[in-house]
Amino acid sequence: MTGQVGVDKGPYLELVRAEAQRHGIDLQLYHVGEMMYREAPDVPPGRILNLPITRLAALRRSAFKEIIREAERHEHVLVNTHATFRWSHGLFSAFDFDQIKAFNADVYLTLMDNVECVHERLARDHEVDHSLKDILVWREEELLATEILANIARGYGHFYMIGRGRHATTAATVFSLLFESNRKRAYLSFPMTHVMDLPDTLARIDSFKETIRRNFVCFDPADVDEMTLHTQALAAMAQGLSTITVAGADKPVVLKTADIAQVSSDIMGQVYARDFKMIDQSDMIVSLVPELPGGKPALSSGVERELHHAYEAGKEVYVVWECRSMPSPFVTKTATRVFTSVDQAVEFFRTKGYISQP
Repeated sequence: MTGQVGVDKGPYLELVRAEAQRHGIDLQLYHVGEMMYREAPDVPPGRILNLPITRLAALRRSAFKEIIREAERHEHVLVNTHATFRWSHGLFSAFDFDQIKAFNADVYLTLMDNVECVHERLARDHEVDHSLKDILVWREEELLATEILANIARGYGHFYMIGRGRHATTAATVFSLLFESNRKRAYLSFPMTHVMDLPDTLARIDSFKETIRRNFVCFDPADVDEMTLHTQALAAMAQGLSTITVAGADKPVVLKTADIAQVSSDIMGQVYARDFKMIDQSDMIVSLVPELPGGKPALSSGVERELHHAYEAGKEVYVVWECRSMPSPFVTKTATRVFTSVDQAVEFFRTKGYISQP
C-alpha cells in the first residue's frame, strides 16, 4: 500500500491487520519508513527525507531486501511504503523495480485522504512548507506511479485506490478486498452535493450504503469528500469571510477561503477522474435515487454520468429508484436492473448468488 506523506498509513494498516486477526488470518505488516529509521538511528524523526538521495536509496534497498527475505516465511504480507516523494530533492521514486519484481505482490493499493486532513498531519508531524495545491499534486503523483507500477509488474486489474473515510474506517474494505475474493466489488452511487441540507435524505443514503457494504466490497466516493470543502468555501466567500473552520483528521482546521478557491478546479477535476477510476475497479455500480421533498427524484448529473460510464465500461448497473415518478429511458436503458427498494435489490442479489447469508 502506498500513499502520500501525511495520509498516515501506519495506524490505518494496523487496523487492517487487526481485522485480519479477528478472522483468524496472520497478516504480517512491514512499515518501510520505520525500518529505514531503524537502519539510520542518527536521523531525527521526520528528517529522513532530508538525507542525500544516495543514502536514502541505500536505506530503502536495505529495508526492502529484509522484507523480501522475511516474506518467504509468511503466507500473507502487507507492505506500507510510498511510490513517489516530492521533497527537497524534487520528485523522485520511492522504490526499486528489481525489488518490486522480486516481492511479486498480488495487489497494489493507494490510500487517499481529504486534503484538509493531510494538511493537518503535515503541519503536525513534518517541517515542510506546502500548499493545498501541493497536497493535491502529490496525491495524483502517488496514484499514477502506483498504478503504472502495478500494471507493469503484475498486469491490469491489480491496482485499487482506497478512500480512507472520514466517519468510519475503511480498513474492513481493504480486508475484504484482500481476503474475500468471493465478494463482488461495488461502486456506491448516490446524490451528494444538493442533498447536504436534507437530513432525512442523508439518513436514507447512509442506510443504503450500510446495507450494500454488508454484502459487497464497496468503494464509496464520499470517503474523499472535498467537494464539500469547495462548496463551504464558496458559501463563506459569498458572505465576505476570509477563513473557514472544517473538520480535520483529529481536530478542526482553519483554512483560507482564497487558498481553497485556488484549488477548486483541481478538486473538481480529481473528483471527476477519481470516481470513474473507482467504477473501473469495480464489478458493478449500485445507485440509489431517493425522492426529494416535493416528489422529484434526487438524480444529480454526477449520478447520471456515473451510470453511463459504468454502462459503457461493461459493468453491471443496478439502480434503486425510490421515487413515485417513473425513471427516464436514460436510466432504464443503461441499467441492468431497476429496483423500487434496497430490500428488493438485496433479494435479487441473493438469487444471483452474489449474497449467501440470509
